[in-house]
Amino acid sequence: MQTTGLGPAPAPTENVANHPIPADVTTPIASSAGTGDSLAAQVTAIASPVSDGYRIGPQDVLEISVFKVPELSKTVQVAADTGSINLPLVGDVAAVGRTPQEVERELTKRLGAKYLQNPQVSVYVKEFNSRRVTVEGAVRKPGVLPYRGDTSLLQVIAMSEGLTENSDSTVVIFRQQHGKRTAARFDVSAIRTGAADDPAIKAGDVIVAGSSAVKESFNQILKVLPVGGLFVGLI
Repeated sequence: MQTTGLGPAPAPTENVANHPIPADVTTPIASSAGTGDSLAAQVTAIASPVSDGYRIGPQDVLEISVFKVPELSKTVQVAADTGSINLPLVGDVAAVGRTPQEVERELTKRLGAKYLQNPQVSVYVKEFNSRRVTVEGAVRKPGVLPYRGDTSLLQVIAMSEGLTENSDSTVVIFRQQHGKRTAARFDVSAIRTGAADDPAIKAGDVIVAGSSAVKESFNQILKVLPVGGLFVGLI
C-alpha cells in the first residue's frame, strides 16, 4: 500500500540570486495563445504527482512502515552514490528507478522469507529531493527548491519568502510539456483574492516573478502570454 503526502518544512534552498533566466526562454518566438499546449484547467487542477508510476530518485526520503514491528519501521534517505536504502535484517535494497510499490514488494519478500510471517510493509515518499523547482526574479529568496508533491504557486512563493517590494504581481511559469518548452502567465494578486485559481506546480518548472527589471529580459514572451494560465508553446 502506498501513501502520499507532503514532507516537513522545506529544506534550505540553494541561493541562485544571480542565476540568469535560462537562455532558451529569454529570446524565443512564441506561438499564438490559441495554439497553447494545454488549457488552464490542466495546470490549475491540483493533483498528486505521486502516481503509481512515480519512480524513486537519489536523495529522496522514504518512510518505511512494517505493521506491528516498530523496530523495523524507519525513515531512510536513498543513497546518492548507490541508489539504495539500508534497513535492519534485509540490508541494502535498490530503490532508484523503482516505484514505491516495487520496493514494498521487495521488502515484503525478503522479510517474509526468513524473519516475519505475512509482513505488511508500506513505503511512503516523504521528501522528493530528486525533483526540483527553480524560483527566480522578484522573490526574497530565489533558489532551487525540492519538489515535494502537491504544491501550488502560492506555496512556492511562500517558500521563497514572498515577493519583493518591486514585484508587479506577475509570475511566468516555464514548463517542459510533450518535449516542448511552454510558458504561462499568472497574476498573483488575482490568485490571492480568489479571482483566479492557484495553479499546481510540477517538477522541473522554472518560476520567474516579474518586476520592471525582469520584464526587460523577457518582454517578447509577455506580449503573447495571456494572463490566466494558458500554456503557450515556445520555439
